[in-house]
Amino acid sequence: MAQDTPRKPVGKQPVPSGRYPGKPLTKKQRRSQSAARSVSLERRKPWQSPTIVTTVSVAVVAVVLIVIVLINQVGAGNAVVATQVPPAILNAVEHPSPTVVNTVGTGGQPGQMIRMPASAKLLDAHGNPLIVFVGAEYCPYCAAERWSIVMWLSRFGTFHNLSEMTSSSSDAYPNTNTFTFHKASYTSPYLTFSANELQDRNQAQLESMTTQIANIFTKYDNPPYTSESGQYPFINIGGVFSLHSTSYSPALLEAGSTPLSWSQIAAKLSNPSDPVTQAIVGNANILTAATCIATGDSPASVCSPTTSNTIQAIENALKAIKPS
Repeated sequence: MAQDTPRKPVGKQPVPSGRYPGKPLTKKQRRSQSAARSVSLERRKPWQSPTIVTTVSVAVVAVVLIVIVLINQVGAGNAVVATQVPPAILNAVEHPSPTVVNTVGTGGQPGQMIRMPASAKLLDAHGNPLIVFVGAEYCPYCAAERWSIVMWLSRFGTFHNLSEMTSSSSDAYPNTNTFTFHKASYTSPYLTFSANELQDRNQAQLESMTTQIANIFTKYDNPPYTSESGQYPFINIGGVFSLHSTSYSPALLEAGSTPLSWSQIAAKLSNPSDPVTQAIVGNANILTAATCIATGDSPASVCSPTTSNTIQAIENALKAIKPS
């Protein structure tokens, strides 16, 4: 019935033409009809019971729903539930041994840092450097970079609610174990970190950039500041340095073709001779030195030469780079 069709008022309805209401039933007739209905119900087969029919119908619907969910999970082979990083793994990444940090130094890493022109400086509302990261959860190169990012920025502030994540199963270096900055936060008295995870593990949109960050990304994620336009990961350190290319290959986070687990990667960080440690710690040290230049060597606990000759030595080398 159309929604705009008027409804008749509830009450007596007219008797159809040519017909009249029947006479009331006698008590004997009513008893006979009731007995007939009881016999009919007793003769009905068990599976015709309304209760059983209803129960079976509900069960069938439940099974169908479960099958649909399972099919969707299988179809979305990249579905991964982000879980918080276990404290032991987080501690190994955020607080590596000072001996390991100083022994590794740059780890023989190229650094890939580009000096920005003075006009490119990025500051937050308090006059502190603005650090910009643009990446995606599916990206294996972002996956490798985040290990160094977490170590680097933990020296200047604190991450909250970091979760484990795995890169796409259908991209290069599939299933690289890493972290995600989605739904995480970061606090620091020395800088502001803008983390932008634009796409999830299935390359569906996850986050959107603010107009300010989008303008920075559009302007500086191009040569000569990066090796090619629009690449992930994009890192800009206060408009003083930008990351020209990925710090190291995700292949280092594999054993053969099998991805190293989070625990396996974290365990390696205590061995300064391990290639994984040299890549993660070495690049974290380079990013740290670049940040010390941007903050004016604050805090002293990280940037002062009396605290770390290693960071100061890297910092001096970075200062020798001419602006692009």
